[in-house]
Amino acid sequence: MNRAYYSDSITSFSQKSYTQILGELADNNEFATEQTQKDAWKFQIEYLQNLLVGHTGSIYFEYAIPRMGKRIDVLLIIKSIIFVVEFKVGEKEYPAYAIDQVWDYALDLKNFHETSHDKVIVPVLLATKAKQSDFFLTTSKQDDNLFDPVKSNTESLSSIIAHALQFLDGHVQLNIEEWENGRYQPTPTIIEAATSLYANHSVKDISRSDASAINLSQTSNEVASIIKKSRDNSEKAICFVTGVPGAGKTLVGLNIATTHFDKDSELYSVFLSGNGPLVKILQEALARDKVKRAKEKGEKLTKKVASSEVQAFIQNVHHFRDEGLRDSNPPIEHVTLFDEAQRAWTLEQTTNFMRQKKGVSDFNRSEPEFLISCLDRHPDWAVVVCLVGGGQEINTGEAGISEWIEALERSFPDWNIYMSTKLTDSEYNAEQILQQIKHRRNVIHSDSLHLAVSMRSFRAENVSLLVKQILDLDKIGAQATLSELNDKYPIVLTRNFKKAKQWLRDKARGSERYGIVVSSQAQRLKPYCIDVKSPIDPVHWFLDEKDDIRSSYYLEDVATEFHVQGLELDWACVAWDGDFRFTEEGWDFKSFKGSKWQNINKADRKLYLKNAYRVLLTRARQGMVIVVPEGDSEDHTRLPEFYDDTFEYLKSIGFEVII
Repeated sequence: MNRAYYSDSITSFSQKSYTQILGELADNNEFATEQTQKDAWKFQIEYLQNLLVGHTGSIYFEYAIPRMGKRIDVLLIIKSIIFVVEFKVGEKEYPAYAIDQVWDYALDLKNFHETSHDKVIVPVLLATKAKQSDFFLTTSKQDDNLFDPVKSNTESLSSIIAHALQFLDGHVQLNIEEWENGRYQPTPTIIEAATSLYANHSVKDISRSDASAINLSQTSNEVASIIKKSRDNSEKAICFVTGVPGAGKTLVGLNIATTHFDKDSELYSVFLSGNGPLVKILQEALARDKVKRAKEKGEKLTKKVASSEVQAFIQNVHHFRDEGLRDSNPPIEHVTLFDEAQRAWTLEQTTNFMRQKKGVSDFNRSEPEFLISCLDRHPDWAVVVCLVGGGQEINTGEAGISEWIEALERSFPDWNIYMSTKLTDSEYNAEQILQQIKHRRNVIHSDSLHLAVSMRSFRAENVSLLVKQILDLDKIGAQATLSELNDKYPIVLTRNFKKAKQWLRDKARGSERYGIVVSSQAQRLKPYCIDVKSPIDPVHWFLDEKDDIRSSYYLEDVATEFHVQGLELDWACVAWDGDFRFTEEGWDFKSFKGSKWQNINKADRKLYLKNAYRVLLTRARQGMVIVVPEGDSEDHTRLPEFYDDTFEYLKSIGFEVII
């Protein structure tokens, strides 16, 4: 696949006229080519033709980085080195955002381009009007052949290339043909994935396809075929897609929704989630990106208009429910995709809410039953797709998957049920209820409806397994899994928050996002300036830049399991309080009331707290630091014994301790 608008050998490039090269660039540009873009290309062509005299290798203009939906200005391969060059034509400074940008491009190649993994990559920010900067060629702290970004103006790039070639003299020359044939296997964050899909990229463009990961396209195609079969046969169906944390369930839902986003199509779909922070963050991210893309095309689009269009695509499930209460007609959509369906409300929770908040005194259906009933209003066909995470219920009143199945058994005998073969696993807590529907003839099981491998961490796929083993107190299993992860996915343990914050800053490169996550029950971390009761805006926390004090980067505001479920960070600090304590008898569950810790005795509340730590420990894509503070013998609410056993248990698994 040709990922560049223009690619050539350096020798051939140097001999062509700039008009010929400019013509190829313009012809391959997916957007209308603005004059400013033509001027920038003309400058880059003429400048590089003069600069590269005497060099051999390959050159690529506008090299695609589909995970980010962007393109590298110029990529050069000379001998053993890949130079990633970002031009800022007319720029007099070296802006921090631009340094992160070129670093992100280099990281993308390093992490996701198969034949770039072990290659030497030098990112260069070239600000054409900037003063000459002293440059230093230094490998980044990860020591993985990726250099720190180099600042250059038009006068210094030639010296930078020469010094790099001299510095790495003796390295094996890069095989151009082999490099070009390397597969690009990105693992985007959910925000990146939603943005790319909404901008008409396919799931194939933005997801891995290697043999070790379940092919998301396979699951998407299975769901799509169920939708089309239901339409063609005028049937009603519910489809349960399961997956481990980070496996791509939300991505499957977004892919289906973006494929059928045309309101005039009978397959029109809507993506629904009860996860308020996720909905707000995705809506804001898509609206910002939509405005930015319009600006790049020379079009005018207000944020208000962009937001209203996006909100029709991703909706809060509770708003959909309320509309179903107001209007008894069938919804406009024949297909609804419910993300994190296991978090839908029980009969008791829904009834109480309807009575107290909506003034409906006689409401007697659980949220799953009412949501299915809304789609059941269609006289011909309808499909409900439930995206289900195991062990993810974290709040009072969340029904789990069993309530969906009970609702089907009670009220919808004619609906076809398509379910993942893994729905019987213990973490879905549905094995007993599944026995009750064995008599139904319209139950179809499919392996393709399960996503077995976590793709949240592109560095190591068994992080979710490790976390499960830790929480299940399977120390031997956890030790074995950790030994497989150590070289790929760093996890360290400390008792010092200052050390933990520095570890995050040292590990993160470019715009890789990092932040502190903590249980919503962790109320005695206030002495460390961690207050779970202090409200945060998850939109700012997840989307804003490093200079915004509300962003995760500042390491001041912390996010709880309610803010981060369904989302991810590149690097995470997990702060562990005395609410969830290891003992020789098992986990001890605590809630802080007034001025002391109290025992949690209800089984469902214990499950919520355990699942909260499951969510927190599976947020990081590249690595994490776990902080178990030392406590304070003079504070009865933070005695060392509340923390020491937990620290020793985690240490015994084999995590590296930083002091």
